[in-house]
Amino acid sequence: MVVCGDGGLAHRLAGELRVVYGEQVTLVVPPSERTVRPPVVGRARAASAALLDRMVNAAVNRANGGNTGEPTGNGRVVEATEVTEAVLADAGVERAAALALVYNDDETNIRAALTARRLNPRLRLVLRLYNRRLGQHIEELLDQASALATGGAGQDLDASTTVLSDADTAAPALAATAVAGTTKVLQTDGLLLRAVERPPLRPGQTAHPGLATLGLLSTTGNGTAATDGSESGEEQGPLLLPDAATVRGATGRGAVVLEQVSYSGPSLPAARGVVPPFASLFSRRLRWSLAGLVGCVIALAVALSVVTHNDLLHATYLTLLDLFAINDPATGLSTGRQILQLLSGLVGLLLLPVLLAAVLEALGTFRTASALRKPPRGLGGHVVLLGLGKIGTRVLTRLRELHIPVVCVESDPEARGLATARRLRVPVVLGDVTQEGVLEAAKIHRAHALLAVTSADTTNLEAALYARSVRPDLRVVLRLYDDDFATAVYRTLRAAHPHASTRSRSVSHLAAPAFAGAMMGRQILGAIPVERRVLLFAAVDVGGHPQLEGKTVGDAFRAGAWRVLALDKRTGEQAHEGEGERPPEGGWGLPDDYVLGPADRVVLAATRRGLAELLGRRSRERAGA
Repeated sequence: MVVCGDGGLAHRLAGELRVVYGEQVTLVVPPSERTVRPPVVGRARAASAALLDRMVNAAVNRANGGNTGEPTGNGRVVEATEVTEAVLADAGVERAAALALVYNDDETNIRAALTARRLNPRLRLVLRLYNRRLGQHIEELLDQASALATGGAGQDLDASTTVLSDADTAAPALAATAVAGTTKVLQTDGLLLRAVERPPLRPGQTAHPGLATLGLLSTTGNGTAATDGSESGEEQGPLLLPDAATVRGATGRGAVVLEQVSYSGPSLPAARGVVPPFASLFSRRLRWSLAGLVGCVIALAVALSVVTHNDLLHATYLTLLDLFAINDPATGLSTGRQILQLLSGLVGLLLLPVLLAAVLEALGTFRTASALRKPPRGLGGHVVLLGLGKIGTRVLTRLRELHIPVVCVESDPEARGLATARRLRVPVVLGDVTQEGVLEAAKIHRAHALLAVTSADTTNLEAALYARSVRPDLRVVLRLYDDDFATAVYRTLRAAHPHASTRSRSVSHLAAPAFAGAMMGRQILGAIPVERRVLLFAAVDVGGHPQLEGKTVGDAFRAGAWRVLALDKRTGEQAHEGEGERPPEGGWGLPDDYVLGPADRVVLAATRRGLAELLGRRSRERAGA
């Protein structure tokens, strides 16, 4: 694997590939990066930190006279100011399985991708682009170039092009953190899934609640070395993808269960359209005024009918003529008729300002229908989202997809996310969060969580500290650029508020797993650690896999290797042969007797060895050759 970048995402992605997926990585960074301490991938994993430290230390040694490109254990660092054809060749792109281009500049990534595709048409490319529309066109262009260069063979998953945005990949994890307090999530079929630890089964209990049991925890409960200094035995370590009988017989062992991230709190009222209801056009006072005028007209019409002995309809017509001052003067008529005409004229004078007020209020209502909403009175259990920039906009969209009530706080009236908030009818408080009263206007004292995702670390920290002073048990999620600073903030807030949930993460920390999964292939959805081992989640076409095609879900399950979890919703309504039960909507909770057809696409959990066996990794075969 080759990773090229100029920021923290490149370092973290290299560590993710090496530690989680066990890949050999070549890291290409600018010379200035040799003085930067890269973010630590999983501080609980000493091996990961040691790997990255060795890679950067090797870069420093080479800058002091060492040889550029010297291997460092299972990693290699190459320094280059620009990603030229010679640099890519030195990094081994011609022999690499995948290349990630994660520079902050879109143009640099596109130029390097075009060069790399020419050097290796079968190379799997992962690009970091902010412009999603441009990314779609680039993705199609590079895949087409690969297909033409390889005669069509480049259209398989090993020669795919994937364009990602760190904002899009970090948003689901941030949204899940606000709801469930964890960033270890998996996104598939529009759902957010997380792995949670469950205590051992109680007597009479046959299975753990959740979508599936991913693994059994070690007997030590934490997967660490035994107290005598020796490692836990293999039989005591975590057991991945156990069958039902093993789960029932595993007394005293906790389990890791896959469950859906959902929100059970109150929801905001349904968003109104551009055209508001008729009753909302006018205020209550104006409606009472209009009702009073209508009552006066009716009373005058009835009185005129009595005085003139005309029918009520004709009397109403004459009253309206007098009201609008278009009737002839009642000279020569009875005194009662003249008095009623004068009263009708007086009511007509009162009608003019009421009609003008109605017009102004209606115009104001239509104008504010497309404007930003204010937090409704009595709102509670919502998420306060601070910042509507690139990251905040994606997080807002994801929260609303989960039907979670949100109140946004933004200081810039021209922020890019305000249009999205207006479209989604999300309440917004415009103001500087560092000023007193802004968070109060967002109902922070009744909120469920605070998501501070502005680009300024100090602003996010100040907002979190102030919110905690208002409500000590508030769940807080901070976006902090510097990883060391994020760790220090997390530890301090956790010590100061031990009973509250605090998370501080950088975007590179949240985006790296998605980029790493894309480098492993388009079918890789993500990875979830289970103590010292890792489970991979993949979307696989059943056709062409004899281990899956034509078999039931129960028969296709191989304990310790892979397990079918769901049916891709795009194929859920297709007709299938067999007498198995139809899958539920969305494909989750497949019955064991459901027969997998060749047109199906399934989501499965697998170990690294099991997935390699199932997919028959062509990249591995080429590397071995």
